Order: sequence, then C-alpha cells, then structure tokens
Amino acid sequence: MPVASVFRAAVFRAGARSPFLPESCVLALVVLLVAVGAVGAVPTLAVVALAGAAGSTLAGVRLSRLATGVDVPAATVDGGRLARRRAARPRRAAALLHGAVMAAGLTAAVLPLASVGQRPTAATVGLLGTAALLVGGLSSLPRPPRPPWRVRLLRVLDAAAPGVWLVLVAWLLLPYAGTAPSVRLVAAVALGVLAVDALLVLAGAQRASGGSRCRAGASATLFALVLLAVLPSAAGRVALLAVAPLVAGVLLVAGGMRQAARSGPEPEVRTARSWPVVVVPAAAVVLAVVHQVQAGLLLDNTAVLLALAAVPPLVARELVRGAQEATASAEPAPPGPEPVTAESRGPDGRAGLLRALAAWPDQGALLVVDLHLTELPGVALRDDVAAGAVRRARAMVTADDEVFDLSGGGLAVVTGSGPMMAYALGSRLITELRRPYEVAGAVLRSRPSVGLAELAPGRPEDVLRQADLARRRAAQLGRERVEWYDAYLEEQLVRRLDLERELPGAVARGELDLVFQPVVDLADRSPVGTEALLRWRSPVLGTVFPAELLPVAEDLDIVGELGVWVLDRACRQVAHWSGGGRRLWMSINVTTRELTSPDFVPRTAAVLDAYGVAPDQLVVEVAEPRVGAELSTVVARLAGLRSMGIRTALDDFRAAHASLAQLRRLPIDLLKVGPESVVPSGDPAGPLLDVVVTVADRLGLEVVAEGLESAHQVDGAQRAGCRYGQGFELARPATAERVEAYLEEFPSTPR
Repeated sequence: MPVASVFRAAVFRAGARSPFLPESCVLALVVLLVAVGAVGAVPTLAVVALAGAAGSTLAGVRLSRLATGVDVPAATVDGGRLARRRAARPRRAAALLHGAVMAAGLTAAVLPLASVGQRPTAATVGLLGTAALLVGGLSSLPRPPRPPWRVRLLRVLDAAAPGVWLVLVAWLLLPYAGTAPSVRLVAAVALGVLAVDALLVLAGAQRASGGSRCRAGASATLFALVLLAVLPSAAGRVALLAVAPLVAGVLLVAGGMRQAARSGPEPEVRTARSWPVVVVPAAAVVLAVVHQVQAGLLLDNTAVLLALAAVPPLVARELVRGAQEATASAEPAPPGPEPVTAESRGPDGRAGLLRALAAWPDQGALLVVDLHLTELPGVALRDDVAAGAVRRARAMVTADDEVFDLSGGGLAVVTGSGPMMAYALGSRLITELRRPYEVAGAVLRSRPSVGLAELAPGRPEDVLRQADLARRRAAQLGRERVEWYDAYLEEQLVRRLDLERELPGAVARGELDLVFQPVVDLADRSPVGTEALLRWRSPVLGTVFPAELLPVAEDLDIVGELGVWVLDRACRQVAHWSGGGRRLWMSINVTTRELTSPDFVPRTAAVLDAYGVAPDQLVVEVAEPRVGAELSTVVARLAGLRSMGIRTALDDFRAAHASLAQLRRLPIDLLKVGPESVVPSGDPAGPLLDVVVTVADRLGLEVVAEGLESAHQVDGAQRAGCRYGQGFELARPATAERVEAYLEEFPSTPR
C-alpha cells in the first residue's frame, strides 16, 4: 500500500477515535505560523496562505465526506424514497459549503503570488465567489419556522445599535493610507455587519445547533476575506488579523454541517445571552477610541456620524418593546389543558407518528386534535370514543394522508395539503368529531380543539410540539376552533408557564406593590379619591399587570390571598392620608370569585375597623362583564357591603341593552364607563354616553369616566354630565409618595 494512503488512513482512524484531534493539530500549526509571522521570520501573506490552506483542507475533507454520503448515518441514507429525498438537502448543502471553504483557502493561497496591484482584485473575486457558495449552502440547510414580523422587527432593532458600533470600530481601526475613503467605509460596514451577525448567532438561543454554527462560521470566513481584500495594499503584519477568523470560520462551517447532517436530535434550545451582544461591541468601541487617542488622531466626521447613528435604533427598540409590553399587559392569558403526550395507545401511536413526520416531504401540515369530552366517563368508554374519532377522521382524509391515535383523548393527522386546505381539513374535523358518540348505551359529546403546524425541515419532535402548542391555544380561546402555530404564540405560552411557576409565594416574598391613580371632580379638577392598582414586581419576569396576573392567580386558586393583601394595604394607605384631615375614598378591584366568597363582607369590615377607616371611604369595584354568571350571589354581597356603608361600583360598564337591564338589579353607587363610551362633543356616538348618564341619574348613581387620555375625551365626558373622571390626561398612576405630593397641591376638603 502506498505510503500516502497509509498516512491518510492513519489520520482518519485517529479522527474516528478522537474527533477533534485533526482540528487540534491544525490549530496548533496555525498558532505556530502566526508566531513565526509575528516576529518577521516568514512573510505575512505566506502565513495567511499556509494557515488558510491548512484549515480549508481539513474542512474540505470533512465536507466532501458529507457531500458524498460517507459520513451520513446509515439510517438516513438507507431509508425509503422519502427519507432519501430528505437526506439529499444536507448533502447538497455540504457540497456547496465544500466549494465555499475551498474557494476561501484558494483566495488566501493566491495572494502571495499576485502582484501588489492585483491583490485587492484577487481577494475581492475570491470574496464574492465564496459568499455566493456560502449563501447557497446555508439556504439548503433545514431552517426553523419563520417568526412573526414583530419578533423579526425586535431582532433587527436589537442588532442595529451593536452593528453600528462595530462598523465604527472597523472605521477607526482600518488603515487610512492607501485606501480610498469610500472603499474603507464599504469595508467597515461589511466587517461590522458580519461581526454582529456572528455575535448574535453565537449568543442566540439556537447557538448549539449545526445550522447556527455554519452561519457563524460563514460570517467569520467572509470577515477574514473582507480584511484580506482591503489590507494587502497596506501590507504589514496587520494582515495576520485575518488568520484567526479564516481558520476558525471554515472549521466552524464544517463542524456545523456535520452536526446538521446527523440523524440524532439537535441540542435543546438554550437561553439567549443578551450581554455579549451589548458588552463586546461597547468594549470594542472604547478600545478603538483609546487607540485613536494614543495615536494622536481625532475623530473625523464619518466617525461622529456613525456614533450618532446608533441612537435611533436604541430609541426605536424601546418604543417597540414598550408598545408590546402595553399590549401584553392588556391581554389576559387564559389557561389551557394538559398537553397531548403522544404516547402510544396502539401500534400507531408516538413512534409511528414521528416516523411518518421524519419520512414526510418538507411540505404539508400536522394537525393535533384534542377531543375534550364534556362528560367524564370511565377509561374504557374514553378509549371507545377515541377509537370512534379516529375512524371518523380516517373516513375524511385522502388516501395519502395518515391518522394517528394519541393518548390523552386525541389524534393527529399528517397531510400533504397546503396551508389553506389543511386549515379547511381542521374545520371539517371539528364539525365531524363534535357529533355525539353512542358508546355502551351512553351518549357522549366532545368539544374538539385543533392545532396546526406546517411541516418544515428539522426534528419531527419540533413539529409535534408546535402543533400541540397551537392546540393548547385553541383550547384557551374557547375550543371548537383551529389555531395556527407561530413563534409569538410559543412565547406567550412560555410566558404563561413562567407566571405559573413564579407567582406562588409572591406575597410572602414581598414582591407585590400598589400604585394609585387619582379620581378627580371634573368641575374643578380636584381629587376626590384614588384607585389602588396591583403590580407584581417580579425579579424574574419584571413588572406584571393585573390583566396578565389575575387569570393565572385564579387558576392557581390564590386570588383570595392576593385580594387580602390588596385590601389591607389599600385601607392602611387611605388611613394614612386621612390623618391630615383629607377625606378621600379608596377604590379596590375584586374578582367575582373574591366577592362571592362567604367571608368577604365580614373580612372587609374587620380590616376597616382595624385601621379606623370610615366605611364610606372604601369603594369596592367589580367588573360588569363577569357579573352575569353569578348575578344573584353578587347582588347579595353588594347589598351586604352597602348595608355597612361601604360604597360599591360597577367597572367596565358597556352600554348594551342587556347591561342596562342588569344595571337596575345591582345595588351600586358608582358607574364606571370606559373610553369607548367617552367621545368628544359633536361625535355621532355622543348620545350613547348621554343615555348612560341619564339612566344613572334616574337610578341615583354617579358616573366616573375612566381611561381619559386626551383633552377631547375629558371635554366629552364633562359635556355628557359625568361628575368624576380618571385617566392619564388628569393624573397618571403613581406610588403613594408621589400621589401624596400631588394631593398636597389641593385643599383638603371632604367629598
């Protein structure tokens, strides 16, 4: 056997025993070459050429074996026709990436052979060719589902300021001599974009995946080639800066491609690291500026403009995040059922479903159905209903679609139809599966929920998880509906799980807080009372508002604990304010569950007595939309409060016919109408508020217009006859200390 063949065989055997041994040898060689080049023993470009050749050769060998199927697991290569089709994409990606790393190595190798005038052109041609092959290879890799536009916008804004900082660093550090300003600026922009892209990928939640490592390696490789394209005319040892990103980049591309081609599961999603994206660019800017100062150079106009260009993205990011937090705080997060476990109840349960997803082409959809029986039959009857549901589903789908029986009262359908047809199939499934089931003499009914996820390259478990998350969302929204999966939905559900984990014990840990929003007399704008608003200052989740907090508390059955804390703190605060001769009322919001508890009235009386607060200084508010379910009990509790002198209010009143009829039955003192009923004078909807005020006057109620956020709304409420007003235009929610300072501006007159 020839000596060369023996050597190659020995290297491959060593690599099989220790997968990182060849990479370690190459890196050791590169370090030695850089050291020799740094002392001037070897020309700089020769070091770049040798190091690039070593890294590209090893990466090329790795990728060529993947492209030809040598290193692809047998389970992938020897599968059926569909499995072979799925395996073709990684092999195509490996072939393109193989061409890219070889082009990068060739570019570094030809630079010492080219004349000084030809080097920039040679480096630029190699850069463009390598970039085209890298884009083609990365496009052929499996990609995660595309997130919604809100998530993409935030990612762009998060990357914009660090990217501008890195562009500034490149502008400051690139050599001035021998480089046209326009070329230098283009190079600085390219270097900054590539650097921030690699940084975002390596700090992101998917940083351990093969695709992410390929992308980071591609950015590092192109970063090195941009340096070589702009630096050769300046020569000098500064070109050694291209060695590390070039070698590390091609090796990352090969290692990431090898990981992406494996049939085993990808690493779990990790928590994204935000600090490197902020700290690394900021530190680089500081070091670059210090270098400029030490070199006796002043910042030019371009550097100043680049520094200022980082400000707008920061402002835009905070505005977008603030808008999303405000939207999230206004949307409740209702609970869902336990997730479908997809464990086998028969020969076609979890293993069959995952095999089908793995072999299915990268088009179509997965539908996960939860039956949700309205009755609670025994296990045997539930199994019979599930079997009947599977038979009905199989009778509806096409011959190419597959139906799988899942444990937990559900089923799954894998279809090759496009998104619209898959959604229509989900709607038909709901209609068919909610028909009654006759089992063992009993008639059982279900309220199915369907979650839908598009099939995409990646792990079958991910597609199943996405469809099940969408199914949970459908159940949360009332069942008997179809919901699509998107990344924003997953963020909401993860947020819900975080809330459920962190909320228990928040009272004991001292994490709850109250802010107070004044209620004013619209005639003279003087305060007459305040409303206590609950905030959860979680050290993990940040500030959580009631709209998001209370649904979780109700599901965890701790809303009573929160209500006790709010009542105690609110009464203590109004007692403190009353000590100075000021007589204000304090409003607290209670849920229907709190109000209807048997001990609510006596417990409220005990707290008032403990702090010496007059009963008429407390206003108990209950939301109108939730009163109807337990109207008789709510009426009794409100009557009990009024008999003690405690005032009561109906919050979130909607001027519908049913609401007006219900209003006559409720023993209340105050009626709070929202901004949708408060309109400027002359608006066609103006008479609606006039009707509400007229009815309230006849019933002896005082109207509080809440949510007033503009002078026009305040004017409309006052013209309609509302006595009191509340909203940002009049006074914003604030801490007790700030509200107390606000109250000092007004004379203390009883109300």
